[in-house]
Amino acid sequence: MNAELFIHSRNADGLAIALLKDGKLTELHTEEDNRQFLVGDVYVGKVKRIATGLNAAFVDVGYSKDAFLHYHDLGPQFLSLDKFYRKVTKGKQVWNLAGLELEKDIEKNGTIDQVLKTSQNVVVQIAKEPISTKGPRITSEISLAGRYVVLVPFSDRISISQKIRDRKERDRLRNLLKETKPPGFGIIIRTVANEVERELIEGDLRNLVQRWKQLHRQITRAKAPGRVLQELGAASALLRDVLNDSFSNIVVDEQDKFDTIKLFLEENAPDKVSILKLYKGELPMFERFGIERQIKTSFGRSVSAGKGTYLIIEHTEAMHVIDVNSGNRASKSDTQEENALAVNLLAAEEIARQLRLRDMGGIIVVDFIDMHKAENRKAVYEKLRDQMKGDRAKHKILPPSKFGLVEITRQRVRPEMNIDTREANPDGAGKVEAPIALLDDIEIEIEKISNLEGAGKFELHVHPFLEAYINKGWLRSLRKQWQKKHKCKLKVVPRDGYKFLEYRFFNSGEEVQLPG
Repeated sequence: MNAELFIHSRNADGLAIALLKDGKLTELHTEEDNRQFLVGDVYVGKVKRIATGLNAAFVDVGYSKDAFLHYHDLGPQFLSLDKFYRKVTKGKQVWNLAGLELEKDIEKNGTIDQVLKTSQNVVVQIAKEPISTKGPRITSEISLAGRYVVLVPFSDRISISQKIRDRKERDRLRNLLKETKPPGFGIIIRTVANEVERELIEGDLRNLVQRWKQLHRQITRAKAPGRVLQELGAASALLRDVLNDSFSNIVVDEQDKFDTIKLFLEENAPDKVSILKLYKGELPMFERFGIERQIKTSFGRSVSAGKGTYLIIEHTEAMHVIDVNSGNRASKSDTQEENALAVNLLAAEEIARQLRLRDMGGIIVVDFIDMHKAENRKAVYEKLRDQMKGDRAKHKILPPSKFGLVEITRQRVRPEMNIDTREANPDGAGKVEAPIALLDDIEIEIEKISNLEGAGKFELHVHPFLEAYINKGWLRSLRKQWQKKHKCKLKVVPRDGYKFLEYRFFNSGEEVQLPG
C-alpha cells in the first residue's frame, strides 16, 4: 500500500492535513493556530466540584466547560504524582524521580472523595477533546508519547507491544531500555521500534526526557488553570503515529512548516527526509493533487462505494446510521444473494474508510443488504474487521444481528470531522450539492443504466454550461472517459430550459426511470 501525506497551509485558519492511501483520501485533520485542549496536552487544573454519585470530579482547566475526571482515570500512582507536584511548587523536587519516594497505589475500587477535595490543584492530561456541549475528558495517568517509545513516570515497568513477536528482538529492546531509561520512569515500546537502530530509540527517549524536564520547569511557575506541556502539532503527531515504510511522499506548501517537519524527520526517521517535498505550484495544493475533489465527494449524505453501490450516512443525537444501497447493480449472471454479497463487500471497505475520514465515534449501526447464507454474512463481517485493523481508534464490531444489522462502537477523542459539501444554489435560495459531487452522481447513474438490459445508446440532458464541460472538459472529455469506463454509448444534449444542476437520462425518446 502506497501512503502519502499532504500538509496544506490555510493561512489564518491553520493547517489541513490529508492522508492518502493508494491515492484515496483516508484521513483528514485540521490544525488551528493557537488551538488548546488537544489530546496529549498537560494542564494544572483546579477541582471545582466532587460528584460522588458519578465517582468523578469536575476540574477547571481553562475551558468554558469544566473537564471530567473519573476516579478510574486518576491512575494507580496518583498520590505519587500529587506529591511530585506539591514538592515541585515548593522548589524541593528536581525533574529526576530517582530521589522521590513513591506513595502507595490508590485503591482500585475506591471513591473520588477519598483522594480529591474541592479547590485542590491537580496535574492532568487531555484524553478526549471538548466535543459538542461537553468539556474535555482528562486523566492523571500522565504519559509522553514518542515515535518509538512512550515515557511513563512513577513506574519502573518496561512493556513491549504484543505485535513484536520475535523473542530475540523483544529481549534486545528490553535490555536496551533497561540500560538507558532514567530511574523512576516506565517505558512502553511501540510496534514501530521493531528492528530499529539503538541510536534512534535512544534519541527518541532523550527527546521525551527533555519534554518531561520542560513540564517540570513549567509547573514551577504555573497558576491553575494553565497548560504546562503542549502536544506536538497535528502534522508531527500524525507522522509520529503512522509513518512507516509504505510512505512515498510528504508534501508541504509552507516553508516554516516544511522546516519543522524536516527537523522532526531528521530526529526520528532520517531515512524519510528524502521523501519530503516543498510544493511551490500556482494552484492550491489540494486542487493540484485532486484532494479537494475527494473532500467534496466524500463528506455528503450520500457517498459512492464504487460500481454503483452507495451509502447513505445519517447522524442522530444518539448514534450514526449507515444504509447500504446496491443502486441496481445486479447483472444477468448474478443471483440476488451473489449480488448482495458483492455490494456488501464493497460497502464494508468504504464504511471503514468513512469512519476514519470523518472520525465518527460512539455507536454506529450499519444496515447491510439482506443475505440468507450464514457464510456470506460471516464474509462481510470478516471483511469489515479486516478493513478496520488499520484504524488507530479503539473500536469493537459485533457480528450481524438477526435483522442483518452490524453494530460498531468506536472511540472518539476529537470532534467529528464535518464538512459542508453543499454550495449556494445558483437557481434560487438555499444550498445544493456541489457541482463536483453532481458529476459523481451522474456517473453513478450512467453505470446503473449501462448495466440495464437493452440500454443501447442513451442521452444525458443537462444545462448548456454543464454540457460544454462534459463534452470538452480538460485534455479529454468526461463523456469519452465515461463511455470507455462503463462500455456504453452516451450522447450529451444541452437543454436551455434546464436549471444549472438539473439533469435527466433518455433512451429512445423516453426518460429512463431507474428502480429505487
